[in-house]
Amino acid sequence: MEFAELREAIEKMKRNLREIAEFYGTESSLDAVEQYRRLSGLQAISSKCFKAAGISTILIDDGLKLDKKHDIQWHKKFVPFVGRILRIESLAEEILNGEMPDGSTWTLDAFTKTFLKSLSERLLSLASLTVANEIVGLKSIAAYRSGLEINPHVSREDAEIGLSEVLQRGKPVRITNKSLIDYIFIHGLEVALQFDLPLQIHTGFGDKDLDLQLANPLHLRTLLEDKRFSGCRIVLLHASYPFSKEASYLASIYPQVYLDFGLAIPKLSFHGMISSVKELLELAPIKKVMFSTDAVATPETYYLGAKRAREVVFSVLRDSCIDHDLSTTEAIEASKDIFAQTAIQLYKINIGEELVGLKASESPSYVIGTNDPGHSVSLVRILWADASGQHRCRVVPKKRFNNVVRKNGVGLSFACMAMSSAVDGPADETNLTGTGEIRLMPDLSTWREIPWKKQEEMVLADMHLKPGDAWEYCPREALRRVSKVLKDEFNLVMNAGFENEFYLLKKLEREGKEEWVPIDKKPYCSSSGFDAISTLFQEIVAALNSLNVAVEQMHAEAGNGQYEMALGYTACTHAADNLIFTREVVRAIANKHGLLATFVPKYALDDIGSGSHVHLSLWQNGQNVFQASDASSQHGMSKVGEEFMAGVLDHLPSIVAFTAPLPNSYDRIQPNTWSGAYQCWGKENREAPLRTACPPGIPNGFVSNFEIKSFDGCANPHLGLAAIIAAGIDGLRRHLHLPQPIEANPATLEGKLSRLPKSLSESLEALQKDNVLKELIGENLIVAITGVRKAEIEYYSKNKEAYKQLIHRY
Repeated sequence: MEFAELREAIEKMKRNLREIAEFYGTESSLDAVEQYRRLSGLQAISSKCFKAAGISTILIDDGLKLDKKHDIQWHKKFVPFVGRILRIESLAEEILNGEMPDGSTWTLDAFTKTFLKSLSERLLSLASLTVANEIVGLKSIAAYRSGLEINPHVSREDAEIGLSEVLQRGKPVRITNKSLIDYIFIHGLEVALQFDLPLQIHTGFGDKDLDLQLANPLHLRTLLEDKRFSGCRIVLLHASYPFSKEASYLASIYPQVYLDFGLAIPKLSFHGMISSVKELLELAPIKKVMFSTDAVATPETYYLGAKRAREVVFSVLRDSCIDHDLSTTEAIEASKDIFAQTAIQLYKINIGEELVGLKASESPSYVIGTNDPGHSVSLVRILWADASGQHRCRVVPKKRFNNVVRKNGVGLSFACMAMSSAVDGPADETNLTGTGEIRLMPDLSTWREIPWKKQEEMVLADMHLKPGDAWEYCPREALRRVSKVLKDEFNLVMNAGFENEFYLLKKLEREGKEEWVPIDKKPYCSSSGFDAISTLFQEIVAALNSLNVAVEQMHAEAGNGQYEMALGYTACTHAADNLIFTREVVRAIANKHGLLATFVPKYALDDIGSGSHVHLSLWQNGQNVFQASDASSQHGMSKVGEEFMAGVLDHLPSIVAFTAPLPNSYDRIQPNTWSGAYQCWGKENREAPLRTACPPGIPNGFVSNFEIKSFDGCANPHLGLAAIIAAGIDGLRRHLHLPQPIEANPATLEGKLSRLPKSLSESLEALQKDNVLKELIGENLIVAITGVRKAEIEYYSKNKEAYKQLIHRY
């Protein structure tokens, strides 16, 4: 932070010197500004600049090299949140500048293993399974310098040649070989996906030795089309200038692409800034565009960047209102998203809204009224899913949420985890009653604006006995517990991706009675069937995109009015959260259109059932280790993958007590319905409850994941995944082997295969004998779940038509 650095920065932006001098109250000269800084001291001017800029978060690029640099703790004096962006090539160079443990030359295998291990260790805190050291994202610059036409299938041979070339140049190592850069980038992207972190890429203009044509973000299309990375959020930096329109196009068609227009402001002329931002917003959803100062070294650059950005965004949004592209309310919401909310959600920044941006009394005159109470968020929904799989919420005013609930939670009866789908009261034999209270603690990393209710927000909750003391009955905590065992014992993380099947129903009045019937009778994958409701799905996908939930595909299913939507895979804890958000979105937007969406397993006993099939894989240090490493594997999966899957198959009768939680669930799990009625597995056998899958892009003979079909839309996803992991852990501990796969329809092998439980009673009987699940999930929680399931059995056995009311609960 030397004055020489300040002089260089300001010389590049002479038009801003007057503003800095005016801000400091000095003469308009460099000497006067420097004298003011000397007398004030760095800490005082930093505080002044950050406060005036209204900055609440600083993200520090780990790869940035300065002669003098303060640490993260120092920066925390000025803003509520300071995070880190980890530059992947800097880590790679750091490794290659070191020595192999045995003193030999680096090989590609040794480098890859060390790189992935080091990257994962920097990201993962083993004690809590959360992102460590406030790292909120990864970053690549070398990929941009070597050209954005990244090869997602770069060969080992080319990478080995690249590594050899880089090492031959000696130390300090600088990675410039294109093949090696692409190889490192792809592995970094896999780790970003594993840890659910965004990855920033420099695009557009930059250093003068750059081939600008290769910095066009359209070169990224091959990478963006790769299904392996569809769930990884990619941030294009610098507005991709002069390719802003191209960047806007990419953000409009790829849900994983976000845009950041830092550096374009204030480097361009004022007119250039406005033009660039307008081009970004021509096609890109506003919720995918955000501002960062891209400031460095001197606090004045933060102030200037923020000030100029507000002027530019105000001008752009004002013109949009004049042209009737946006209403005033929409423009206000857009400014919030651009300056705060999008980045908060993307990087999972834990700060309250009251800390975001300038206070009204400090706002310069050109800032539009983002703090106008008439337009602010008024309510916050605190969501949880109970033991019966129902979504429930408490709603509090935003002010109370900020002042009280964020830190202290909301009170809730112990009975909340003892309710069945039929009765809103504690079931017998759960050991939970109306006596005793927990705290619903909002998980701020899941804090989202509700897309269909612009003045409301929602957040998922954990259950604590008191703040900081997790309740043993909490479903989200149960999933974390077993995930930690899997990580601690085997260094594995389970990824999951859900398919959602549901019916869309319309209301009819017949003889004075309300009746819900399917919206159509179109066949499986019907083009005209999808065309009829495509507008609704466009809204659903847009809403999920705004919640950072990746949608991979959708189609009309085989039932009348039935549809399916597949989500991208991610770490299982995030996948379960995403499934809850997805159900909320689908039901809410269907309701907005006068329809009822239901995930009930068997909405109509004479029609096709609805499942929530889940695809699972195992990851270690950023790599999918469920898939076999070579062609010698009998089934295309690794030894670890087979043992885990064998454990799931062995415990499947108990698992379905979690994944098929209602008597109605077993009306769905029937032979010849692709729901998996027999205890077996198969390769691409859709009649088997466990199916290994070889999706597009996976070499023939290999499998990347396995699917569980006996999972439906009434299941609590956290409890269901917890049971699956517990079973897999048992398979790993006992080194279980899979039987031979079933290649025929299991129903034709009657007598040779065990039937999965035909009723909830049978699955409950299996669960009560399963000591492994009791140990890993927790005996008290198992007791509560058992009591709830018994209540379901009793109620629906006495009320045969009551299942018809489930459409209003699931």
